[in-house]
Amino acid sequence: MQARVVSAARGARWMAEGWRIFRAAPFGWVVAVLGYWLLMSILSVVPLVGVAVAAVLVPAFSVGFMALARASDRGGRGARLDTLLLFEGFRHEPRAQLALGAVYLASLALLLGASALADDGALAQWMLTGRRPADDALYSDGFLAALGAAAALYAPVMLAFWFAPPLASWHGTGAAKALFFSFAASLMNWRAFLAYGAVAAALTLVLPLVLVTALSLVAGGSQPLPVAALVFPLLVLLLPVFFASFYASYRDVFGYDAAP
Repeated sequence: MQARVVSAARGARWMAEGWRIFRAAPFGWVVAVLGYWLLMSILSVVPLVGVAVAAVLVPAFSVGFMALARASDRGGRGARLDTLLLFEGFRHEPRAQLALGAVYLASLALLLGASALADDGALAQWMLTGRRPADDALYSDGFLAALGAAAALYAPVMLAFWFAPPLASWHGTGAAKALFFSFAASLMNWRAFLAYGAVAAALTLVLPLVLVTALSLVAGGSQPLPVAALVFPLLVLLLPVFFASFYASYRDVFGYDAAP
């Protein structure tokens, strides 16, 4: 297993590759994403342990989405996806995936704990309970500082977990080595990730704005639908593209020849 260094231009194309992979089997992707969303939502409402269990399962489901993307990529346009691939991470090296999940949960706990020092726990409460803070807390300097701290602390966590689940599941590296190799490979490809991040930010910020503006113009300047009614279908479309783009980055950096 050897990580490749790819160009910034290649990183900028990962999102387009994700769209191509999604387009090959859109129905299967939407079913898988909605199923995952429903399952994680049910887990998250379980008192006391639900959010923790959901966080622990994130790496295993990441492997599932990688497996769906691999099948879609190899199958080509019109491929029929087996949505049970979503549970691929629970069939290959499940102990490593659960170990990664435990590390991920601990990382999130430390991150939210650090952010609570800036805003008395307003951001942490929002993330854990879903209850939006009051306006005076939401627009305070402390809350903005907490957001900045959380973003800065999450960046290395994100890089460590970017490739770790498929490395542990498909290459049998174990959890610790997978985290190390993922972090090192991500730093080696910082130009590609910077370009990918710029494209992803533009897509998530510009596309909703264009959609809302276009619908408003069609409706003669009034808002035809609540913003929430527009956000959900947009997320259903964007999430599979993002998941597939993660696979495109893995395929470029590590390849998939060693995968079962």
